[in-house]
Amino acid sequence: MTILVTGGTGLVGSRLLKRFVEAGIDCRGLVRPGKKLAVGVTALEGDILRPESLAAAVEGVTAIIHLAALFRTGDEAEIWKVNLDGTRNLIAAVKEYASDARFLLASTSNVYDPDISHPGREDDHVTPTLAYPASKIGAENELRKSALNWSILRLPFVYGDKDGHLESAPGMLAEMKCHPAQKLSVLHHADIATAFELALTGAMDRLVVNIADEAALTIYEIAQIVGSRYESSSEPLTNPWKGHMDVSLARRLGFQPMVPTVYQAIREGRL
Repeated sequence: MTILVTGGTGLVGSRLLKRFVEAGIDCRGLVRPGKKLAVGVTALEGDILRPESLAAAVEGVTAIIHLAALFRTGDEAEIWKVNLDGTRNLIAAVKEYASDARFLLASTSNVYDPDISHPGREDDHVTPTLAYPASKIGAENELRKSALNWSILRLPFVYGDKDGHLESAPGMLAEMKCHPAQKLSVLHHADIATAFELALTGAMDRLVVNIADEAALTIYEIAQIVGSRYESSSEPLTNPWKGHMDVSLARRLGFQPMVPTVYQAIREGRL
């Protein structure tokens, strides 16, 4: 098995590639000039926004894990360009040069409407308005109609492996004026690998699957865990299911997190 990973220098991709190499998986990484990948990964220079650079990267692979995305920027046009146009380019290259390959797309829990009446489910009708989740839905739709063998994994708030993400959350969420009782689905980096390894077996073929651990956390709990102050409130929670995903499908498909809760991650020194 040979896997191409895009976004391999990012928060998620760098940690995923390291785990795959340790597991003995033959990995390629699509990188821009000057960027470095984990030791043991075959680096191929290219860019999802340059279609002519993608043929060599995808030819001969058995699977593609598409992580490359743009998120935290005020440039909405660039978000759409990278997340939608870049995905279109990659799909076209795979159709031409590796049509039998399995195409796994990382999407986001942010696609679910904030006023949803239950934890976000894969069959919910979603109409995100912000550029990042809306562009990810656009990418999902392009893949679903592509005739390739695809899977879409919707990931929640990710943490662990000293990435600093959990530690930065209280400040970021306070700026967004999130209620301290709001619960967020979360996932350790180790279980991003667990989920993609399962998807590579075909267990998630032609499915959209929510991936998260066993215990959504309140924002107040996150602040307590990282030793940060977060303003308390007894006001009613307006959108109680915002940020919280239903993961029953993933469990039926065989996904079992190695790090089922943040508290276990703390006990094992995996933050």
